[in-house]
Amino acid sequence: MNRWLVFLALLGGAAWASRPNIVFVFSDDHATQAISAYGGILKDVAPTPQLDKLAADEIRFDRCMVGNSICGPSRATILTGKHSHANGFMVNENTEFDGSQQTFPKLLQKAGYQTAIIGKWHLGSEPTGFDYRDVLPGQGFYYNPDFINKSGTYREQGYVTEIVTQKAIQWLETERDKNKPFMLMVQHKAPHREWSPALNYLNAFDGVEMPEPETLFDDYTGRGTAAKEQDQSIEKTMELGKDLKIAEEDFSGQLAQRTDKRMTPEQLKIWNAAYQLKNEAFLKAGLKGRELVRWKYQRYIKDYLRCIKSVDDSVGELRAYLEKTG
Repeated sequence: MNRWLVFLALLGGAAWASRPNIVFVFSDDHATQAISAYGGILKDVAPTPQLDKLAADEIRFDRCMVGNSICGPSRATILTGKHSHANGFMVNENTEFDGSQQTFPKLLQKAGYQTAIIGKWHLGSEPTGFDYRDVLPGQGFYYNPDFINKSGTYREQGYVTEIVTQKAIQWLETERDKNKPFMLMVQHKAPHREWSPALNYLNAFDGVEMPEPETLFDDYTGRGTAAKEQDQSIEKTMELGKDLKIAEEDFSGQLAQRTDKRMTPEQLKIWNAAYQLKNEAFLKAGLKGRELVRWKYQRYIKDYLRCIKSVDDSVGELRAYLEKTG
């Protein structure tokens, strides 16, 4: 999985030249191929107008690499500016980030900034270096997600990307100290696996045949052991239930955990209307081999890009708010 970081810095306030306000937007497992400003085979069928506007108006990074491609370790490298072996957070499992070490939010606090984090944290430990926090426990849920703030854990009704965006704007509007410069981290779950879209985008791209990448059937001939034995392929790893929303093929209980048990009856009705007929057609077809891989790719990439539509909307909403308020 590629991981992409969207960094949005919008300046405001009388002292912007010396101490700019910073809004830092982080999307999770977001590939450059799914940002149309970078081109690629998806740019015409799944444009990202808000991200593209940002790229056109500001700076686009063309030669940039993540410090670590794994979820939590990637976040730790960004917070600390250190490689994973140096900051101590090298894997997701059974690990807690050492919050006592230096981070860039702590340095900004020392410089007089008010700091806040809203959305995905996924570092095990309590966030440090933030004056305000409202974060998802663990990976978080797409629908009706739980959040943790200083008062404890509670649940919000709605779609996680939209809720995180609303919380960010609310903090900017009513909860920050307007006499201080601020740094706000807006951290989305999307488009992380299992790629569950907002209800209003469940039918986006219906009837569209997404172009297939040249590597869809790559057998890794001539590549090393790590490439050949990786466990992240559409054919081998992508589950029909958990990942691709085929309830009849969900033997892990993951699909039920994320839909039936999380959604309201009204939400579930919209979900079933979007997937049920398509799923019945798939089960009836009995696809095998390459045709099954092709179907998996189409289901996956459409759900993935549907999730990104909400991230793109979020960037637009945040930018519009900041521009409107100065």
